[in-house]
Amino acid sequence: MDCFSGISGDMFVGALTDLGVAPSVFEWELTKIGLEDHHLHFERQQRKGIAGVKFGVHAGAVHVHSEHEHHEDHDHQHEHDHEDRHHHHDHHEHHEHGDSPDKPSPEHTTDEQELVPTDHRTYRDIVQLIDESDLSDFTKKHSLGVFRRLAVAEAKIHGCSIDDVRFHEVGALDSIVDIVLACVGIESLGVAEIHFSQLVDGQGSIHCAHGEYPIPSPATIEILAGLPLSQIAVPFELITPTGAALVAEFQSSVGAFPAIRPIKTGYGLGSRDLPERANVLRAILAEKIVSSGPERLVEVQATIDDMTPELLGAAIDKIREAGAAEAFFSPVQMKKSRPGILLTTLCRPDQLAEVQEIILRHTSTFGVRYREVDRLALDRTFVSVTTPYGVLAIKLGMLSGEVIQVAPEFEDCRKAAEKAGVPIKTVYDSAMQGYYQTVHGSPTAVHASKSG
Repeated sequence: MDCFSGISGDMFVGALTDLGVAPSVFEWELTKIGLEDHHLHFERQQRKGIAGVKFGVHAGAVHVHSEHEHHEDHDHQHEHDHEDRHHHHDHHEHHEHGDSPDKPSPEHTTDEQELVPTDHRTYRDIVQLIDESDLSDFTKKHSLGVFRRLAVAEAKIHGCSIDDVRFHEVGALDSIVDIVLACVGIESLGVAEIHFSQLVDGQGSIHCAHGEYPIPSPATIEILAGLPLSQIAVPFELITPTGAALVAEFQSSVGAFPAIRPIKTGYGLGSRDLPERANVLRAILAEKIVSSGPERLVEVQATIDDMTPELLGAAIDKIREAGAAEAFFSPVQMKKSRPGILLTTLCRPDQLAEVQEIILRHTSTFGVRYREVDRLALDRTFVSVTTPYGVLAIKLGMLSGEVIQVAPEFEDCRKAAEKAGVPIKTVYDSAMQGYYQTVHGSPTAVHASKSG
């Protein structure tokens, strides 16, 4: 996700649509959650010469419009109504606690989505709505994760409990639609990682329900805590709290892109035409390149002598969930000749703060030490082979284009073995045999070597 003009919920959905997620997929998934009548708009427009998808949600039971349809009268009026509004501002204006303020005047309503009249909803209401839906486990988990990030930020800002945070006026329907569809689109594309470019916001202030607030908004700052953020000389809000929460929920990294092979590009359009800048979010679907050159990682270590194996196992699971490249235990001798455990983790530099915090919070150590290290890894790719136990994935390790390591994916082998009622080793050997049969035309030395 290239956020050179910021990021918002509707731009996110528009970008995923332009990457290839069909509007009909979004429409179908929304039938699985009990929302009031609404309809979606997917329209191709341009911002500074870049064509993409402008996504919007409107109240009322009207059919979903194709991205190729053009509803001249309505859309012309929509553009006119929004000509002078702030740039796609969403949550901070309408995530309130306690009694709601008067409805904002038109010049201060959001243009991230169309203004949608709806009942107020609390954070608790939204959790119940999503929990009781028929959405997939992935969409439920991450939709709730995004809303929790928003609610925690608003609760801290306003000094109230999370359950008292209200999503009202513009914020109830369109925020739910944006967030749920962003999760639906990510699941539909089947991506393994999401990397975000450097996050930039504008400068100046925005008018919200409580008055003038600085840019970045207080909610955006809270949500993006720990992530790199800078400002550019644009007098508008570029990162909405919804956009910030999507970044925080899904980011594998924020900053420079990893090495990639681009496959397809999509653009999600914001409502406003920004001066000298295309108001678009660029989404790049790509294959990640695992380089055979040296990779700079950080090695983090801690020594522990007073934890049970169960707690140590739970801690290392947390570290792996955070995306660490490696995490393992080694036996060591500590002071006073006590036997102990050395916890070693390898992570990317941008993951260091999170990994350190996990170690300090989830183990009994009083400190960690870390250093930068270089790691040389083979280029990796996957192929599929057909075996008597089904189609299995094979991981190939390559050095300068030459295959020098071949390894069947263990989980594929395990599932196939369970289904067939045979030992995993039998399936593993069959996968190796299938690979060499495909490559060489004969099952060459399956047990002798993994070398290609």
